[in-house]
Amino acid sequence: MQITDIIDQNAHPISADDFITDCRDTLEQTGVLVLSDFIKPSALAAMQVEAKAGQDQAYFCAQNHSVYLTPNNSAFAADHAANRQVVSSKGCICNDVIGNGSPLRILYDSADFRHFIAYVTGETALHPYADPLSSINIHFANRGQELGWHFDNSSFAITLLIQKPDAGSAFEYIKDLRDADAGEMNYEGVTGLLDGTVQPAVLTINPGDLVLFRGRNSIHRVSPNESDKTRMLAVLAYNTEPGVSLSESARMTFYGRLG
Repeated sequence: MQITDIIDQNAHPISADDFITDCRDTLEQTGVLVLSDFIKPSALAAMQVEAKAGQDQAYFCAQNHSVYLTPNNSAFAADHAANRQVVSSKGCICNDVIGNGSPLRILYDSADFRHFIAYVTGETALHPYADPLSSINIHFANRGQELGWHFDNSSFAITLLIQKPDAGSAFEYIKDLRDADAGEMNYEGVTGLLDGTVQPAVLTINPGDLVLFRGRNSIHRVSPNESDKTRMLAVLAYNTEPGVSLSESARMTFYGRLG
């Protein structure tokens, strides 16, 4: 399988200057880029087979965390926005489970795809993780599992929906609810969201769609899966510098192992 067998380049010509410039402009203006039916049906079917085959090897965990992904701040009460806890629960298989012939591996390693992502996100270059687990992950959410409200630490995320459940698992977000670089955490706005007085936007995503999302300042979550059909999502993670590994503590937390 080659990259031309994976990406629908008639609809998404990732090497065409006009296309990639339009994608970059959209991401800059809205904070999110959804490329519908980015993956060809045959490649998507292969990804679904691979994900289902690997699900028995997934590490499942549930974690309580603040939306800021920071430890408890003793300067604030337990019910303050800085400390209020939400839950994230999911399963994950790691990069070392993804085969060399996998369409996900071919996509991730493609120089054309990597150049496209780098240009759209404004990065000079992108590199795989140095550790054996973190470059490609497939996440699983069974009935009742969810990704709690949070801001990302990274400047952007790349995801590819492989299988969509029959109900629930909606991607919800509010653009630029904080300004991390300016130190403006907007506790009042976060409180309104957690209390339900502020309503988020909902992003429609279907299997085969590629999503680039700037989540450092835009709070987001995936609501609980309300069906017996598992949500399956690939996360493609790059670094702007070579030789970077996810910390050992983070690997143990998210993957249950170091390698």
